[in-house]
Amino acid sequence: MRVLVTGGAGFIGSCFVRMLLGPDAPLPVTAVTVLDALTYAGSRENLAPVADDARLTFVHGDIRDAVLVDALLAGQDTVVHFAAESHVDRSILDASAFVGTNVVGTQILLDAALRHGTKTFLHVSTDEVYGSVEDGSSQEDHPLRPTSPYAASKASSDLIALAYHRTHGVDVRVTRCSNNYGPYQFPEKLIPLFATRLLDGETVPLYGDGRNVRDWLHVEDHCRALCAVLRDGRPGEIYNIGGGTELSNRELTGRLLAICGADWGSVEPTTDRKGHDLRYSVDSGKIRDELRWTPGHTMEAGLEATVAWYRDNRAWWQPLSRAGDSRAGGGLPTGTRQGA
Repeated sequence: MRVLVTGGAGFIGSCFVRMLLGPDAPLPVTAVTVLDALTYAGSRENLAPVADDARLTFVHGDIRDAVLVDALLAGQDTVVHFAAESHVDRSILDASAFVGTNVVGTQILLDAALRHGTKTFLHVSTDEVYGSVEDGSSQEDHPLRPTSPYAASKASSDLIALAYHRTHGVDVRVTRCSNNYGPYQFPEKLIPLFATRLLDGETVPLYGDGRNVRDWLHVEDHCRALCAVLRDGRPGEIYNIGGGTELSNRELTGRLLAICGADWGSVEPTTDRKGHDLRYSVDSGKIRDELRWTPGHTMEAGLEATVAWYRDNRAWWQPLSRAGDSRAGGGLPTGTRQGA
């Protein structure tokens, strides 16, 4: 199988590539091509463990480049589409990049997949498209009610992808995951932001009263689920992927404080962001029942191992933390997206 992975130098995409090229690969691959624009949240260092694999080809480019995308799609069996602008606060400040990359970029990829007869197009999305859930959990057929421009752009790309299946017969499969955590996550997200700051003896910012609830999924469990969808999923179907551990941001902060040996004196309450959804929760029953997937990491062990990884890999994250504000632009503090 020849696979094109968009956004393959990012947090989740690079984990997927490392898994595909690892010793216990869940899928048989003959070639993996990574297309990544290397924006502030992507780095070729994320692919360092598999950089010498002869099956890997890296292309520095943008999914909005139709000529490049068309050339890369020729001969590919499968597209796994991670590439996206994903930082909610940035989308509130300026939504243009989110519409351009997440919506237009997805359409360009789908057009090329249609022209070249790509066998499978896996579109990786997010639970944020469902909007805030007061009770219960979102199922795949529930209405989409995105709040932020980021979530709206992802919902739009979901619908475009599914339209190519229904209209053109492209084998599109859509996944919607809950909040990911694990190694190599850019330190603007809650867990790596809090871990790195607490490890350095600094304070951490907690939005509002910390009541916002998220379901947490280890990135490796997410990537195993994606492999299951590629292997046994059905064309035109949507699969929710949740970790099964719902925590308020305050509860998660407490766990991180304990792991890092800090106390609540290290927490600084900060003004809540606009339109901050209170709770996300997805029902993962479909993928568990149909594809026999279950998470392999407990939150307790996964969180401790993640903090330990940041403790042991300062050379990876310290340059990113120092450069965060200047690379991101707009004066946005690095890490203000707190678990979506």
